[in-house]
Amino acid sequence: MSSRAATPHLEPEAPTSTIGRVAEFVPPDFDVPRGLETSEFVLEPLGPEHNELDYAAWTSSMEHIAATPGYPDGSWPREMTRDENRADLERHADDFRTRKGFTYTVLDPGSRDVIGCVYIYPQPKSDHDACALSWVRKSHAHLDTPLWRTVSAWLASDWPFASVEYAPRA
Repeated sequence: MSSRAATPHLEPEAPTSTIGRVAEFVPPDFDVPRGLETSEFVLEPLGPEHNELDYAAWTSSMEHIAATPGYPDGSWPREMTRDENRADLERHADDFRTRKGFTYTVLDPGSRDVIGCVYIYPQPKSDHDACALSWVRKSHAHLDTPLWRTVSAWLASDWPFASVEYAPRA
């Protein structure tokens, strides 16, 4: 992940990080959430099985995603083939398995179509324990702020981070 805007957004009262910043992203005994469900969307770990729907989601919304808060450097989205996308999804799934970072696909709860993505990764050289990014496809732009609010609350309540950088929504 590239550097992002440095605005803190989730600062619980009396923050106490349980993160060993040098050796691990999350503590070895932390039970990583396998997902999150709301009436508007479902999060589940992203993997190569999502390739076709993921590819369709982001390639149909590249300009919209590039304009989403947190994506100021222009390194993504960028043109890539389905095979390159699959390799990217395999890397994200491997990061999840090895606890180096956590990427969740955002699904429509009814159709199970991919409508976005959430990334939770370490933020090296930062005062934050983690950086979160998310996007939704243009056809579901109305869910960007609800996704941000829900994920922000989830990170504060269910994750071991004292501080997460996550670009605010309007």
